[in-house]
Amino acid sequence: MIAIINYDAGNLASVSNALDRLQAEHIITKNMGELDKADAIIFPGVGHAKPAMESLQKNGLDDWIKNTTKPLLGICLGMQLLYESSQEGGGTKGLGLVSGQLKKFDNHKQKVPHMGWNTCSLTSAHPLLHGLDDRSYFYFVHSYYAPLNKATIASCNYGTDFTAMVAEGNIMGTQFHPEKSGDAGHQLLKNFFELTKRQIPVN
Repeated sequence: MIAIINYDAGNLASVSNALDRLQAEHIITKNMGELDKADAIIFPGVGHAKPAMESLQKNGLDDWIKNTTKPLLGICLGMQLLYESSQEGGGTKGLGLVSGQLKKFDNHKQKVPHMGWNTCSLTSAHPLLHGLDDRSYFYFVHSYYAPLNKATIASCNYGTDFTAMVAEGNIMGTQFHPEKSGDAGHQLLKNFFELTKRQIPVN
């Protein structure tokens, strides 16, 4: 079973609908007992970093996420909060599970937010990328971006190169919205579901 974390900042319904299409058993919860029983976790998010972190902290979910060894997939803001910090809100401290600071796109160079369909350059043979290639299109909506580092498994370019997908141990993330990304997004969520069922090593 997959648990979708509910922390008042998630695109919960669309993620749930995408898992329904996969016939993947799931719940939406902020209860840590239910999270403990799940096989894997999806950490969605839309909105702003600071209130999202405050909601996690209020419910004790920040420490739970930091300590879990379950496969975890952060989506959009959920991925961004996995990093050490963000420039958003004058500087917001993240969960620190992935190194780096989120920066804002330069609105003098391109329209902000980065919104719409874009391709990614896949830089890893990670199981999350099975069946995908550099021609796969994904749907992005974001104003802040994660830097490239050793945990990057796919990059994208919007005026500058940035991390589109990240993986470090059991922690994974997508800057785009797989639940809104058609066939390619369906394949990625299927890969995450299969990884969970088969307990594929993620290191």
